[in-house]
Amino acid sequence: MAYIGREPQIGNFQVCDAISTVNNQAAYTMQVGGVNVSPETANHMLVSLNGILQAPTTSFTVSGSTITFAANLVTGDVINFIQILGSVLDLGVPSDATVSTAKIVDGAVTSAKLASGVGGKVLQVVQTVKTDTFSTTATSYTAVTGLSVAITPSSSSSKILVMVAISLGTSSYTAHYSLRRGSTDILLADAASNRARTTAVASPTDSNSDRTQEIVSTTYLDSPSTTSATTYQAFIKCRNTSQTVYVNRSHNDNDAATYDPRTTSTITVMEIGA
Repeated sequence: MAYIGREPQIGNFQVCDAISTVNNQAAYTMQVGGVNVSPETANHMLVSLNGILQAPTTSFTVSGSTITFAANLVTGDVINFIQILGSVLDLGVPSDATVSTAKIVDGAVTSAKLASGVGGKVLQVVQTVKTDTFSTTATSYTAVTGLSVAITPSSSSSKILVMVAISLGTSSYTAHYSLRRGSTDILLADAASNRARTTAVASPTDSNSDRTQEIVSTTYLDSPSTTSATTYQAFIKCRNTSQTVYVNRSHNDNDAATYDPRTTSTITVMEIGA
């Protein structure tokens, strides 16, 4: 909230550094650990001069970090202590083992607050489940509709664990699958002459290959180095133009309860704290 004047100092109970008096001087600077401090008001202070507690506003006043006594001090006067009470309604710094889980605001503990050496924690998990079907006859990579997931890392140092399980069927030959972050392939084989580079290949085989499907599973630990929303998606393509590749169904896809089942695919991402 906004304040008129100085905002109350929460939990600021402090004892000022020792002050040496100067003959015929009334104003002195208050410090704690060599740093200037400013009490809220004179009423938030305990001041002892020559062993006697002083009355605030009448025996002394404060302005910023300066305390001014009602009369000049002289050689031999002793400022025994100056204690700043802070806000008298504040609880101050919590004692050890007193803050419960319920007292911490949801989402308040971010990866940036984790101490060095305690990385590897799962900070968030996002999943997309695809239960409908998809097909393509393209020989270039095509995004699988409904098999993508977006995650916004809480820290640029976080890694993203990507897990995909895609069910592929084909009319013939093989089905190629690639994993991408945005428009970038992130899990490809090394280049070798003119060989195709991909994440994985499915080759459903059976006495009747038109009825088979193959689950292709991949796991990859990515380093996107960003705190922006990041999308991961599965892409597929055909080996040649005479072929069709399917997701979550076989080529036959007949209305037979046991021979041509429909299946599911998933993509799951986890943010792993550095």
